[in-house]
Amino acid sequence: MEKILLKIKRLILEGHYRFSDKADAEMEMSGLTNTDILEAIMNAHKIDKVMRSTSRGKTHRGEKVYVIRGLTYDNILIYTKGTIKKFEGQDILYFLISSKREGMV
Repeated sequence: MEKILLKIKRLILEGHYRFSDKADAEMEMSGLTNTDILEAIMNAHKIDKVMRSTSRGKTHRGEKVYVIRGLTYDNILIYTKGTIKKFEGQDILYFLISSKREGMV
């Protein structure tokens, strides 16, 4: 398994993650919970894509955004995007766009 995916999973296990307001809205619209998102990432076997942020904000431009698809324990395929940021000196996983339900498997 990729080192960065292991780091992301460890951050989740340690409780070092945050959801953006947009991620919260996406989850609400999709009928998903925080637990659904975390399950999907913990069950993922790889990072699907690494992109560079195109945010117009100077502090965010060019940061790595990780795209991960995984299944919940109910076999719901979920697509997430997130980045690792420093918050009060600690690395956290910050969900930017979390989650789009991609259908039942």
